[in-house]
Amino acid sequence: MSPPRDDGHVHLADYVPPAWRILHADLAFDLDPDATEVRARLVLEPDPDQPGQPLVLDGEELTLLSVAIDGRGLDAGRYTYDGRALRIEGLPGACELETRVRIHPAGNTRLEGLYTSGRLLLTQCEAEGFRRITFFADRPDVMPRWRITLRAARERYPVLLANGNPVARRELDDGRHESVWENPHPTPCYLFAIAAGELDRVTHSVRTAEGRQVELNVWADPADVARCEYALGAVERSLRWDERRFGRGYDLDVFNVVAAQDFTMGAMENKGLNIFNARYILADEATATDADFLAIESVVAHEYLHNWSGNRVTLRDWFQLSLKEGLTVFRDSEFSADLHSRAIKRIEAVRVLRGRQFAEDAGALAHPVRPDRYREISNFYTLTIYEKGAEVIRVLHTLLGEDVFRAGMDRYFADNDGRAATLEDFLAAHAAASGRDLSQFARWFSQAGTPELTITEDFNAATGDYTVTVDQHVPPTPGQPDKQPLVLPLRFALYDAAGAAITAAPETDAAINGAMVELVAARHALRWRGLRAKPLAAFNQGFAAPVKLRFAQSPAELARSVRVERDPVHRWDGLQRLATRAILSRDADAADALEAALADLLTDAAADPAFVAECLVLPDFDTLADAVDAVDPGALLDARDALLDRLARVLAAPLQARYDAFAEAAGQGLDGAAMAARALRNACLAWLARVDASGRLAQRQFDTARSMTERGAALRCLLHFGAPGAPAALAAFREQFAADPLVTDKWIGFVVTRPDIAACDDVEALLASSWWKPANPNRVRAVLGNFQRGNPRAFHRADGAGFRLVAERLPALDATNPQVAARLLGGFEGWRRLAGPLRAQARAILDGLDGRLVSPDCRDLLARLRDS
Repeated sequence: MSPPRDDGHVHLADYVPPAWRILHADLAFDLDPDATEVRARLVLEPDPDQPGQPLVLDGEELTLLSVAIDGRGLDAGRYTYDGRALRIEGLPGACELETRVRIHPAGNTRLEGLYTSGRLLLTQCEAEGFRRITFFADRPDVMPRWRITLRAARERYPVLLANGNPVARRELDDGRHESVWENPHPTPCYLFAIAAGELDRVTHSVRTAEGRQVELNVWADPADVARCEYALGAVERSLRWDERRFGRGYDLDVFNVVAAQDFTMGAMENKGLNIFNARYILADEATATDADFLAIESVVAHEYLHNWSGNRVTLRDWFQLSLKEGLTVFRDSEFSADLHSRAIKRIEAVRVLRGRQFAEDAGALAHPVRPDRYREISNFYTLTIYEKGAEVIRVLHTLLGEDVFRAGMDRYFADNDGRAATLEDFLAAHAAASGRDLSQFARWFSQAGTPELTITEDFNAATGDYTVTVDQHVPPTPGQPDKQPLVLPLRFALYDAAGAAITAAPETDAAINGAMVELVAARHALRWRGLRAKPLAAFNQGFAAPVKLRFAQSPAELARSVRVERDPVHRWDGLQRLATRAILSRDADAADALEAALADLLTDAAADPAFVAECLVLPDFDTLADAVDAVDPGALLDARDALLDRLARVLAAPLQARYDAFAEAAGQGLDGAAMAARALRNACLAWLARVDASGRLAQRQFDTARSMTERGAALRCLLHFGAPGAPAALAAFREQFAADPLVTDKWIGFVVTRPDIAACDDVEALLASSWWKPANPNRVRAVLGNFQRGNPRAFHRADGAGFRLVAERLPALDATNPQVAARLLGGFEGWRRLAGPLRAQARAILDGLDGRLVSPDCRDLLARLRDS
């Protein structure tokens, strides 16, 4: 790590190792919400390659009480503390530093470091929160072993948890008690955690494949602990999957998870003590939807899997962030695909890429998977780091194959266990395992932007030659005007007139592996000879390459592809392409073909209901907006609604038939078949509600719902389509779940995403009500985040009211929780592509925020948004 240059950026090229290493950290906490005292004893040794360097430790918002070296107190002349760092000159060599500081958790609204959440004391240290707890080298390449002692009033804080294994507990004389924990693994401070308070748990003991007995615990408020069973099961499923798929065993005696109502992130993989946003832990069928259950399982897996990809092997510096996050998203997506439907999981991932990440890659905030500089690291917890990073790992997996990829992962973990690694270490392990030169592949990490593949085809009827030309291009992005070709796996299939696959391999200058061609140059050609007729071609099956594909096919060809294609992802994509043409180009043939294809799907009794449900979800606003140069939100949404209204009218009978056919299966619990049945019924309901002004069907489902999945979908339809029973249904729902903040967030989300410009008034009313809790990140996301991301019609209101609704709350949010404010500010990333006066409205909003946002997080984003 290095200090910022004069340009205000920290640069990857400036990395230097720490001048002082911390071999062991012994911390003791006297916990109190108003004044917690932290005593730290650090065993230090200097880097022999950097002799004579002062000891500099990060520390912010700390009241310094004392400093000692090797047991001898230092007077004020021997050190300096400027509010950001403690600096001690002239240390002779290896020594022990002892500091004592006081911090104030109850006043910590940033939710970084040690803070209060209701009756709990919790921590969040990634990326740079530990410096708010005590003095330390707050960087990921400093990896001591830890001993943590917690003392607190037993009545107020009966449960005391920390990283590692519990090694001692005792009662103290003054009504307090003490708990001691040891983490034997070298671990950076961003993975430090404690949790204290009145907690209860669900627990299960397992024996790992390596023979270790491990206690799995999920902790929550006693009133909520009954809703933790599903999360506990997800922990065990994750543990067993990592043993089977990657050969990775768990390495402590306990694995603790704590649910928190106040948490800025989704969850945090702290070593042995994961702290979660409660929305990703608490669930039962009365209060959580199927999507909630699947998200809980996925996030639990993600955090558990970090134990190896992030904890045992961590990061040299924050530039390598995707080495833990992108790699672990790939791992958790494989976990979900192995346990459920691989096709559905892939479709969900492609939706996120097209709807959000591709736009990020093309906008003012575009950056490489491994950026070469940053002002504020918290602004790089992005879809590019997570989702695109996972796609890059998937590309490598596709190129190498499962067995070779697994060998590369085994080598990566073995070579770097207990180390702070880089992407170069990761690639070196896979290069060694595969025998391949991965230097060109490494461009995926250094180049921003989404690759575009343009495919042109030519068929010579006289010779039977079918020639395909593939051109690769990556558009310019901020700071990167010129791009080089990437390594891309392109899966393909050809079908003859009867729908049979053509298995002949093409002639090409690129490497071929079965039905996959490896693209490495800006242009490649593929030629099939001796064909009787022009084939039907399918390219990028399974979305093997995360690219924008430009391949001109007629509506008839797309519709035929949907019928004959074996790959479900490509079938789904054909429907998406037909819908996009029908909406953006007003292509009547595309609309007709889409209607016929959906009718076939709805009347196919053998079709997977979960797949049919996915096919009934047309491209969303963000996906459509990414496909045009100048975005007119109102016109785009009107065209989309017109197509949906037409399809709903024409297909009402098969939609109703499918809805009715799965009524019984939809009530059968949490197995895959029941979830698929509910998904299809709710998708059908969303279309039928468009042509049912009375709202009778949605009202009936609301009144007879057997789960939150059914009830929530019905309420959303009643509200979004203005059914007469909507006010009464909302009032009943709101009253029933008034004491449950997570379910309250659900109905708020339904209200603020009502697709009408008048929803701005609903948001204003919520902001003026007692439901608005700006200190709670979940509630801010429920009101403003859902409005901004989930209601493009109201957010992009022509008079700028939607923009102002969000922007006017940013200064106050920035003063309390900069990360929450920055996420909302980032929602303006597409403003330059807006058409006409709306662009000027957005520019004026951003200009008006200049000088009103004070955090480094928001100042950084605002500068990038305005300067792009």
